[in-house]
Amino acid sequence: MTNAALHHRVKLPLRGCLLACGLLGLTSGPLSTAAPAADALRAYAEGQTPRDARLGPLKDLNGYFPFVPPQTRADWDRRQAALKRRILVATGLWPLPPATPLNPVIFGRSQRPGFTVQKVYFESLPGHFVTGLLFRPAATSDSKRPGVLCPHGHGGRLQDYGVDKMAALIKSGAEKFEKSGRFPKLARCAQLARMGCTVFIYDMLGYADSRQISYELAHRYRTTRPEFDDPQSWGFYSTQAELRMQSIMGLQTYNAIRALDFLSQLPDVDPQRLAVTGGSGGGTQTILLCAIDDRPIVAFPQGMVSTSMQGGCTCENASCLRIGTGNVELAGLFAPKPLAMTGANDWTKEIATKGLPELKQLYTLLGRPQAVMSKSLLHFPHNYNHVTRTLMYSWFNQHLKLGLPEPIEEQDYEPLTPEEYTIWDSDHPAPPGGPEHERAVTRALDQTAQRTLAGLTPRDKNALAEYRRVVGGAWDTLIGRPLPAASRIERTKVVKNSHTGYLEFADILRDKRHGEEFPIASVYPTQTAWNGQVVIWITGQGKAGLYDAQHELRPEIRRLLEHGTSVISADLLGQGEFLAGKQPPQQTRTVANTRAFAGYTHGYNATLFTQRVHDILTLIAFVVQHDERPKQVTLVGIEGGGILAAAAAAQARDQLDRVVCDTQGFRFRSLKSYRDPGYCPGAVKYGDVPGLISLIAPCRLDLIGEQGRIPAVVTASYRAANSEKNVRSRSQTPQGTPAAIIDWLLMSK
Repeated sequence: MTNAALHHRVKLPLRGCLLACGLLGLTSGPLSTAAPAADALRAYAEGQTPRDARLGPLKDLNGYFPFVPPQTRADWDRRQAALKRRILVATGLWPLPPATPLNPVIFGRSQRPGFTVQKVYFESLPGHFVTGLLFRPAATSDSKRPGVLCPHGHGGRLQDYGVDKMAALIKSGAEKFEKSGRFPKLARCAQLARMGCTVFIYDMLGYADSRQISYELAHRYRTTRPEFDDPQSWGFYSTQAELRMQSIMGLQTYNAIRALDFLSQLPDVDPQRLAVTGGSGGGTQTILLCAIDDRPIVAFPQGMVSTSMQGGCTCENASCLRIGTGNVELAGLFAPKPLAMTGANDWTKEIATKGLPELKQLYTLLGRPQAVMSKSLLHFPHNYNHVTRTLMYSWFNQHLKLGLPEPIEEQDYEPLTPEEYTIWDSDHPAPPGGPEHERAVTRALDQTAQRTLAGLTPRDKNALAEYRRVVGGAWDTLIGRPLPAASRIERTKVVKNSHTGYLEFADILRDKRHGEEFPIASVYPTQTAWNGQVVIWITGQGKAGLYDAQHELRPEIRRLLEHGTSVISADLLGQGEFLAGKQPPQQTRTVANTRAFAGYTHGYNATLFTQRVHDILTLIAFVVQHDERPKQVTLVGIEGGGILAAAAAAQARDQLDRVVCDTQGFRFRSLKSYRDPGYCPGAVKYGDVPGLISLIAPCRLDLIGEQGRIPAVVTASYRAANSEKNVRSRSQTPQGTPAAIIDWLLMSK
């Protein structure tokens, strides 16, 4: 009987699956007595590939991003914590860098009826400046005022509709005044100041006086820059930057945090009454800042709370950010604090039926159903116009407890002159910028991260717990998948072959939750009684790694069988039967966006590396999560499978008894492209391969490929876990050969 004829789906409970495939020492009747050549051991018919959702189109920023509200408060608490960490990791802010002195400079007072304006600059990082305008009420007060932070969004704080457009805007109702209405970003600052708030509007990178990083780089980047991708000196968008979670979005998010620092420290501001509002790209900044910073008490993220387009600019995207989530849920992280927005005739037009109802459910669960609001204004295009601003004024009046009579009417004023709104002048010269500044920023961010990581090196049990919270938490986000529950895994029997001394199986594993499936191969001893041990064998070849060049079982695998150990392997995504006869991928897929930015692809899709780790985790769960757990489970990663196995072991160390990992001397920092199949964003920031391996402690580890040495952080982790004897390192030859590995496995107890 051929494999194709045997290709069928049989669903069994997980325990029954393990019994049927022999991993627990029991066997069922043979499905086939044929003994085909090893290269014919397929779980799918010839020419077929797995029915795996990951083989479909990639998700991009124009996808659909529904929010499924939690059922319980506990569910939300867990989800909220995971998503806050995701934002911080994605923006390069996990953990937050130590706050350096702002050294603020406030100067150049201008006056208009009801408010004043001053110029501001400060250092968010040493040598990197944030610029903006500070609006205050004209009347003095002994009481501290609410503070409002205004990220302006695309168009800049000096956005000018132009004289020619004002008549049409006023006729449509979008604006009310010809003068102040020309400058909608400044109009909201002026009115909020007249309402009694201290307001700071700061420049996004590349806009107005923020010139150290150019507008073209921050918002119009398109083509790779090889000269900015050296491991010793790199710029944004490079593979080296992505490996350290350095991005324009990350820098802007940190600027926003420091802007809130500046605002809250002003002597006239009440730090307990802070609000944030911005539109378009500023709406994106509002969503993220209010998700990760506990200080704001009310928010109005305009124009970006949507299940549709998530933000088209490079400054609105970062690797890992929206995998499995979207702007509606990210905005919901502010719950239960007051949150409002509007819908317009843009990507937010369905907010009333897709987004707001789910946010209402969340706020109801948290006991504040009236604290979230959206109004649809579909007769207007994408905007933060007079009508929308008026809704925001009322929302802030209510929740900042300003006590003003409603309705609040925006007032006209004489626009600021260039001399009044320009920051840099002869007395305050612009700081240097350009390529060297860009490199200085990425270098400073990297050095800060390295110092922080070094300070976390575990020295005792408590330090190990903190190390795992920070570094392990980061890798949890980067991998993005814990060990799946047994109820999610479905096994389909396909082939069972009887050989002298062992049985051979080809089956299909499926993660029902994610629509992922892949073929597995396993061998079970019959000549020797099963000893209760299972070896999970991971190589760069997939399940073909069980066999030699003549398509016979490798001698190493036969030795394990002779000693009563069963062995299981798999074709991970992009291996073996996934290839349909093609060569393994040398480059991974990207979304259709023509701009060469990893965030457009990996902000929404896991990398091939992490997806392969997911498959290993599914395989581990299949082996260990059942009523009769094997006595011992060993994960072996060799011949290109070592780093994948290490990443899986870091997630599943409590389920494994032993790990063999051959790193082959690999380091993520050696990668030249984010399209490399081995690429994992953030890997270098969080310790590279040694950092990943350190998380396997205290599980017994045989480390190969490190020239006989154990990286210092690995030693520290095992020592802090009181398990230093559980780790040893071998050179690659001869002790690191597969035969020597089997010797160790068979001798170790």
